[in-house]
Amino acid sequence: MAGKDLILDFSEYDVNNVLADQQEIRRYNYQRFEMEQLTAVVYVNTDRGICAGYKDLTNHEFWIRGHMPYVPIMPGILMCEAAAQLSSYFAQKYDLLGCRIVGFGGLEEVRFRGTIIPGQRLVLVVQSLRVRRNAMIQCRFQGFVEQNLVVEGKLMGICLPIDPPPMLDVSQAYSTTPANVGKPSPSNPTGASQSPTL
Repeated sequence: MAGKDLILDFSEYDVNNVLADQQEIRRYNYQRFEMEQLTAVVYVNTDRGICAGYKDLTNHEFWIRGHMPYVPIMPGILMCEAAAQLSSYFAQKYDLLGCRIVGFGGLEEVRFRGTIIPGQRLVLVVQSLRVRRNAMIQCRFQGFVEQNLVVEGKLMGICLPIDPPPMLDVSQAYSTTPANVGKPSPSNPTGASQSPTL
């Protein structure tokens, strides 16, 4: 990919220099369990409105069994979701919107240019294009595997008109953690599948 088209040159960030790990990301993003699509944040520049991070794909991703059997390819919408979570982290950490929770507002000009499989790392870069406080943020995003562009587009985050509960502490969750799904617990004596409740 031509350097002039990059939001952020590869030489400007180091994926080994983690600024925020998953525990820190959880302070700002509400996604938990299977829907956590951001592993780490490795670059932030508030003056330029740019943030970079990555999602490490493991052999335990929830979509592997069905997308697709014997050919596990990360769903395109989850690439976009990972970029949205990076944008949300950036907006919430630096209070760009002034709201407690950010939701997906839309996608534009999205193009998928490669595939991602378990064992690979999706490196993401987002750049804030427009912010309306208490309303929305629009970002441009790019995703790479080994410096090859696999996804790009624009996304919009919006302030959700809800009063969210306190952040869920994953370490305190019992019957809703992946390891306990399907197992009996005091609150779920039959072991039936339950949706995590925040």
